[in-house]
Amino acid sequence: MSDNLARAPRPNWESTPDTASVPEPRHIEIVSPRSQRHARPKIVYALSAVTGVAAIVLAQLLLSVGISQSAYEVSRLQASQVELGRTAESVTEDLVRVSSPQSLAANAEALGMVSNSNPVYLRLSDAAVLGAPASASGSSAGTASLVPNSLLVGVPLVTELPQTTGQGASLGGSPAEGPAAVAPVAPAAEPNALPTPTTR
Repeated sequence: MSDNLARAPRPNWESTPDTASVPEPRHIEIVSPRSQRHARPKIVYALSAVTGVAAIVLAQLLLSVGISQSAYEVSRLQASQVELGRTAESVTEDLVRVSSPQSLAANAEALGMVSNSNPVYLRLSDAAVLGAPASASGSSAGTASLVPNSLLVGVPLVTELPQTTGQGASLGGSPAEGPAAVAPVAPAAEPNALPTPTTR
């Protein structure tokens, strides 16, 4: 009997299932310490970051709009400067044309002045008169001896200008007013006085 017991197979405890030792599934949860809980960003920080980015983008847009507006203003002012430069050049040409010797001589004759073909000079060092003084005759050639200026064609003389007063009076007058509409006015002679021309 002891022999039978000795030959009886022993139970294999490792291969038999043990219902008590089966582990149950565990629920794992990561728990952060208190220092990490306080270090997490809050909604206030996110909103402040988004607001800062939006403010920077808005400022950049406003700056680019201002720069482009300034560029348009500079372009408009440069075009205006070019136009004013052309006007200034045109007025300078007109001024040079009417201040030429031919124009001055023609206007002097229209005012009744006579050119003297016998000039006399005064030497200031000893007050000596050089030349033979003689009165100017009305039969002198006047502007006929000057080289004609083709740029003066159509430019009215001083006596042909309309009598306008005040600021903004143009030298040429309006096209509706003809040169014949204005008559030259002779200065009134006072008794026992030297005759003097009327000047502007």
